[in-house]
Amino acid sequence: MDLQEGDAAPDFRLPRDGGGELSLADFRGRKLVLYAYPKDDTPGCTQEAIAFNGLRAAFEACGTAIVGVSPDPAKRHDRFKQKHELTFPLLADESQALAEAYGIWVEKSMYGRSYMGLERSTFLIDAEGRIARIWRKVKVAGHAQEVLEAAQAL
Repeated sequence: MDLQEGDAAPDFRLPRDGGGELSLADFRGRKLVLYAYPKDDTPGCTQEAIAFNGLRAAFEACGTAIVGVSPDPAKRHDRFKQKHELTFPLLADESQALAEAYGIWVEKSMYGRSYMGLERSTFLIDAEGRIARIWRKVKVAGHAQEVLEAAQAL
């Protein structure tokens, strides 16, 4: 699926760190930053999580929640959150259902080998559940600040 800005965000219900589940409907009435990252505790993913966490108060001030999602299991998310003192939910998309729905489960290559994996992406979803902004193939440096500025302008 090739999502565009203005489209309705695909619904999801996924396990989260600490137990339980979260769905898109849980955020209805407020903005949501849904950022997808390949793997807990890798350098880029850790840097991105820490950057979003550091701006959490500013996101909250403009009525915006932050949720991270990766194919890692919820138990791994628990360790990642604790290790880096993250204060926002992390979703476990082990079946890649969310990644498929958002069009971010893609063919990648490394050292000449092709494989399927998660494309680092961020979706800013408005209070009505529509996609306001999409960032694909994210470069981590400065990204959280750019997303915050977009959320503040929304």
